[in-house]
Amino acid sequence: MPKIVVLDPLAEDGLNLMREANLEFEVRTGLKGEELRQTLMEFDGAICRSGVKITAEALEGNKRLKAIARAGVGVDNIDLKAATRAGIVVMNTPGGNTVSTAEQTFALMLALSRNTCAANQSLAEGRWDRKKFVGRQLGGKTLGIVGMGRVGQTVAKFAKAFDMKVVAFDPYLSPQRAKELDVTVYETVAELLPIVDYLTVHTPLTDATRNLIGDAEIAAMKDGVCLINCARGGIYNMDALQRGIESGKLGGVALDVYPEEPCTDSPLFGKPHVVCTPHLGASTTEAQMNVALEAVELLIDYLKNGVIRQAVNFSSLDPKTLAELSGALNLSYRLGLFAQQVAPGAVSTCRIKYRGELAKKNVSLVTSSFCSGYLTGVLGEDVSVVSASPMMQERGFKVVEEKDPHACDFNSIIEVELESDKGSIAFAGALFGSSIPRLINYRGLRLDSQLDGSLLITLQKDQPGIVAELGSVSAKRGVNIAQMALGRNLNAPNGLAVSVLSLDGEVGADLVDEFKSVTGVEFATAVKLPADGVMPSWMN
Repeated sequence: MPKIVVLDPLAEDGLNLMREANLEFEVRTGLKGEELRQTLMEFDGAICRSGVKITAEALEGNKRLKAIARAGVGVDNIDLKAATRAGIVVMNTPGGNTVSTAEQTFALMLALSRNTCAANQSLAEGRWDRKKFVGRQLGGKTLGIVGMGRVGQTVAKFAKAFDMKVVAFDPYLSPQRAKELDVTVYETVAELLPIVDYLTVHTPLTDATRNLIGDAEIAAMKDGVCLINCARGGIYNMDALQRGIESGKLGGVALDVYPEEPCTDSPLFGKPHVVCTPHLGASTTEAQMNVALEAVELLIDYLKNGVIRQAVNFSSLDPKTLAELSGALNLSYRLGLFAQQVAPGAVSTCRIKYRGELAKKNVSLVTSSFCSGYLTGVLGEDVSVVSASPMMQERGFKVVEEKDPHACDFNSIIEVELESDKGSIAFAGALFGSSIPRLINYRGLRLDSQLDGSLLITLQKDQPGIVAELGSVSAKRGVNIAQMALGRNLNAPNGLAVSVLSLDGEVGADLVDEFKSVTGVEFATAVKLPADGVMPSWMN
């Protein structure tokens, strides 16, 4: 009989479900360090929320633990790489607390607007300071939302009910979905900052979103703007928030999350026009019940029946199927990452055409692998092939599959066309042998380039001297060119050519700008892909 450990407080409904399933379980909360490591070695499954930190050290030497179910959406408290290496399936429950988190966002927004907390404290202290707490209504104000996933879209719907104007930044929200939500989407965060009265963020914490809002961003905003964060601590720079409140630039700050939790001491606590709560976004009876039941059901399905659902680091497919399609899955995943980085604007439709032998097979999983790569690039964290396609649909992407089983230049080819608000772009990939992914076409120009590591792509006039100049730029910057692939339209020499340079090390924006400055170069961009041989985590 499988044994389960509950590492964080869990709703009683979840515990009762385990009792009904005759599962043996223990509740052991507040564990860390060696005590946590030893505990995990005693159980087949674990359920956690955001409190416990399951690090690589906590999983070291574990040969028994098979699965971890996160009662909630974020898995940043679990070392996914370490879990994957140990063969431990990590599953989450992304939909259970969406409404509760969106409601908490609005509760904090209303509390700021109507001085609710300060007015309550005034009464508790025996004062009737009615004139002191004149607030402002939400109706007619502009709400800025950064991140339009499940929670962001729900907040937008609530805001429309309050007669607010909603503007957003999410480069991966399709124009069609934005229109359905009646949301105006901006191309950068900087563009929407000067026009918002309220700003809320609903993104993961990644290198791209850490300290997304700091002193410079606050300076660019209206006087009196209110900032709300119910997503992840660290997206707002805490020191900048303090300076903004103390200077009077900010009209209010409301936080439910913090860079380090639990957080019981902050310079913001107790300041006027600041409302802080201890990570209550998912703390409703309904949300706790939903995620607890779902987490338990996920563990029961896996430990008793071998069924994997909503895994963030493994596929729900059997090893045989994965082995048969591994080359195509790796190729499509890399094309998805590539697509996310070269898309000319907000993509509305991804057309994926399978040619050759692959077109004779069920390619739904291969398409999901493309979506996984695309969204992994978007979110900065691994997106399982199981959940990728539904997540694309949530953001309003239209993914169209086409097949042509006729023989082609390669055994199989995957062609991709992206349609966006700034035009379209097409490219294609193929496998050399059974496992080597290659880029064989870019914007109609044939070539043969690897699909790994740091790439710098240029489009230039097909004339002598330009390629040499590109090499000269690299040499001056001390950047080594590991490989170079060149291509052009064979039917139109002296037209447009493409070069793909594989570079050692990271490619910075300054290097891209220098390549753009070369006479004859019309376009340059950098693409970062996994190293050769590195597979998506869910394929391991």
